[in-house]
Amino acid sequence: MKKSDFHFDLPPELIAQAPLAERSASRLLLVPPGEGAFEDRGITDLPDLLQPGDLLVFNDTRVIPARVFGHKPSGGRVEILIERLLPGNEARAQLGASKPSRPGTRITLDGGGEAEVLGRDGAFYLLRFDVDGALATWLERAGQLPLPPYIRREPGADDSARYQTVFARNTGAVAAPTAGLHFDEPLLDRLRARGVGFGHVTLHVGAGTFQPMRVDDIHEHRMHSEWLNVGADLVAQVRATRAAGGRVIAVGTTVVRALESARQGGALVDGELQPFAGETQIFIFPGYRIRSVDALLTNFHLPESTLLMLVSAFSGRERILAAYAHAVQARYRFFSYGDAMLLFPSTPA
Repeated sequence: MKKSDFHFDLPPELIAQAPLAERSASRLLLVPPGEGAFEDRGITDLPDLLQPGDLLVFNDTRVIPARVFGHKPSGGRVEILIERLLPGNEARAQLGASKPSRPGTRITLDGGGEAEVLGRDGAFYLLRFDVDGALATWLERAGQLPLPPYIRREPGADDSARYQTVFARNTGAVAAPTAGLHFDEPLLDRLRARGVGFGHVTLHVGAGTFQPMRVDDIHEHRMHSEWLNVGADLVAQVRATRAAGGRVIAVGTTVVRALESARQGGALVDGELQPFAGETQIFIFPGYRIRSVDALLTNFHLPESTLLMLVSAFSGRERILAAYAHAVQARYRFFSYGDAMLLFPSTPA
């Protein structure tokens, strides 16, 4: 299977550059199971599309202001994009500079303090930050929100709130779990009144999510590593939901990746999900059967991306590409600040 099997043509003007005035104002493309016709709905229709006893699973990761700037002793400008916070005010990061940075190089930071290059970790640099207080706290004051590369503007005042979900609580991501951005408190209240339950996992989305696939044969691709936690409380909710005949609905591909990683890494007992915390490099593409969820709410994804391959594994490649063609014709808004789809699997979980 080739990367080009997941190509589609997208007019650039359909790439959403800013959020709508209200989180829940986005459109929703309903992609029912089988050959059912696509339906153009709205996110506010979600309570009517779900059933009492269903469980929505959200990713509660919180995006850090992970982009900072500084200069080397030579005066050369440096852009630092933190990939992951590490103990001891250290971080794994990408460095944007005119020349590679050697171990021992000290970068004077615009926000105060310095960062020292310790070495390399694959495609990333290891840095130690000498700043006022804990690095995570300093970033909240001195860092800049790392908007995706296809948003062609600098972050504004609204992005600090709108590029976070309303349930974000565990700091560590450098990109938002974008399907969750559609939920505001009034919509959550309506879902509760409908009898829909809420559960949470944590998967800290890394900057690697925006990296293009560099091989044509998708079997040769190796995913970047991300940290996740599927806790015992969520596992109990999933079991109770399934036992009562309810459906488990993932809010975003990161939730699918977390639950499927837990299925693989958590040592299934009697075929049931187990708690799991740790790293994942799971790569889901057609041929892989997703068993952890019964439906998936997700935004639209980039052509030839691993996330487009994941949703194709869930609902079928031809079905997904047909839905994307419909979305383009109907002028849906694409990517992080765009509209959403509610997908059902090609085969039942």
